[in-house]
Amino acid sequence: MSDFTHFDTEGRARMVDISDKDVTRRIAIARGEVKLSAQTLEMIRSQKIGKGDVLAVARLAGIMAAKRTAEIVPLCHPLPLSSVEVEIRAIDDLARLEIEAKVTTLGRTGVEMEALTSVTAAALTVYDMVKSQDRSVELNNIRLLFKDGGKSGRFENR
Repeated sequence: MSDFTHFDTEGRARMVDISDKDVTRRIAIARGEVKLSAQTLEMIRSQKIGKGDVLAVARLAGIMAAKRTAEIVPLCHPLPLSSVEVEIRAIDDLARLEIEAKVTTLGRTGVEMEALTSVTAAALTVYDMVKSQDRSVELNNIRLLFKDGGKSGRFENR
């Protein structure tokens, strides 16, 4: 018999049964960074990237990705999300974009994966939109900052 939650007694993958868990308000916040050249950051700001408004498209990609997390992360529960907020801030002195996603739901399981997927998709979208201008772009430090709700309660990683 396996002690792993995502495998049955015969070692086959399964989705964990959460039907006995309480419905609570769940919140997760994730953050990541996109390092790029100062010139590319200025081009993004002045909307001179040929593919369009990088920040608007990346924000939308982050929202869409959060909503579709269960389709791309095996064994992740599909959740009715209450809200997805994606903020992208330029950090000029470091030539970076900081991407933060906050996801909330009323449900039986947390939204950490949705927040992390949101940040990752937004960062990938930035890369895709600027790669012809700057191939040295780096996606860095994607992490969970905060989660609250459910039996395990609050977690902070600031």
